[in-house]
Amino acid sequence: MAQEGASFKPSLGLLDATMIVAGSMIGSGIFIVSSDIARNVGSAGWLIFVWLLTGFMTLIAALSYGELSAMYPKAGGQYVYLKEAYNPLVGFLYGWSFFAVIQTGTIAAVGVAFSKFAAYIFPSLSEKVILLDMGYIQISSAQLVAILVVVLLSYINTRGVKEGKLIQTTFTLAKLLALFGLIIFGFILGAKAGIWEANWADAWSFGKLAKTEAGNELVYVGETVQKTFYQNWPAIIGALSAAMVGSVFSSDAWNNVTFIAGEIKRPEKNIGLSLFFGTLIVTIIYVCANLMYTAVLPLNDIAFAQDDRVAVAASQNIFGSMGTDVIALMIMVSTFGCNNGLILSGARVYYTMAKDGLFFQSVGTLNKNGVPSKALWIQCVWASILCLSGKYGDLLDYVVFVVLIFYVLTIIGIFKLRRSQPNAPRPYKAFGYPVLPACYILLATAMCFALLYTKPKFASFGLLIVLIGIPIYFIAVAGKKGTVK
Repeated sequence: MAQEGASFKPSLGLLDATMIVAGSMIGSGIFIVSSDIARNVGSAGWLIFVWLLTGFMTLIAALSYGELSAMYPKAGGQYVYLKEAYNPLVGFLYGWSFFAVIQTGTIAAVGVAFSKFAAYIFPSLSEKVILLDMGYIQISSAQLVAILVVVLLSYINTRGVKEGKLIQTTFTLAKLLALFGLIIFGFILGAKAGIWEANWADAWSFGKLAKTEAGNELVYVGETVQKTFYQNWPAIIGALSAAMVGSVFSSDAWNNVTFIAGEIKRPEKNIGLSLFFGTLIVTIIYVCANLMYTAVLPLNDIAFAQDDRVAVAASQNIFGSMGTDVIALMIMVSTFGCNNGLILSGARVYYTMAKDGLFFQSVGTLNKNGVPSKALWIQCVWASILCLSGKYGDLLDYVVFVVLIFYVLTIIGIFKLRRSQPNAPRPYKAFGYPVLPACYILLATAMCFALLYTKPKFASFGLLIVLIGIPIYFIAVAGKKGTVK
């Protein structure tokens, strides 16, 4: 039975919270997106720079969120921070975008990534195996498996937070060990001096790698001849921003731990620490993995790996014919654990919105196991629909711009709350304030403007998703008595 007056029980420690941060971040991106980045920047040095810059931005944002999580150690995380720093409308627009595509779209994409790589081992699970063709929609084995994974993890998480914690910690530790193992074996067994030297001989030439009739070649950004960064910085920043779309999404979801603050022991301390440790671990792994790629594969092979599966190409060089199965198993473990973290934490946002009267009222209750089961199931249904739509990949591209805007607004909120609530208790204060938070705001804002220029379709559609939430908000407010708390 639902418990109207029940509250979350703190049962997650620092290790559990850190595993949620790292596990939610590491999905399938690190195994794939380096190909697209290499095509956009054209050299090994800039490839590593993109991952370093993404890691730097992620760490700054995570350390800044530590202050907010200590001020508001309750379920809802970023939704609560935006509501407190601005107003209920801004918080709702984030929550609406979060439900419409940010979280559910990511769950769908990660679920399908699981099934796609499972098809390496079990070919009958391939997206090419069509189970139902109704003309306007086709349902493949991969989509069905993705839905089954989402349903299974949603069900497990309705049984209680301890069950979700066990899966999260087990699978995250497994994939961290597997990734470290791949990196170490890559340098020991797969690295070739000639490849490393060739990749780093001209490491800072910036341009786009393009396929031509004569073969793959570097096409310099903006001109047919190379210019210095100073002479060609607008085009280079635009190209860097486009390249960072993949690395930003591969490093996203670190904020999911803030959504479950009500279930973390000593949240005012452990959330900030878990954000730091989790993002640092993942940043180190991502940079080391890409250094390993440059030691094992020529840059052209990184950029033009079949279906962008650069980790598969690297693993084949390291382990031979069994390399494909090694990566397939790693990605299955990685995506399964990633989706568990996303499903577990995302439902807490809808629960908190419902308690504020901005989501279905029944979603704002806990079941006998002390978890928001109705929020879990409504998230499951919508994520499953996105799996069937086949449009989740496009939706994720559309909201890169929006995700960055909400991160920027949240960190600006730190400055805002320092002025409006100077005496509020702050057990932890943002590291490097005001310099580092300001650096993040400037870098992320610059990236937003660059994306508006380089990918106007994606940015404008992402804004449209947010703006659709405005009339929905006023309908929700008009339909309930009283005001939003």
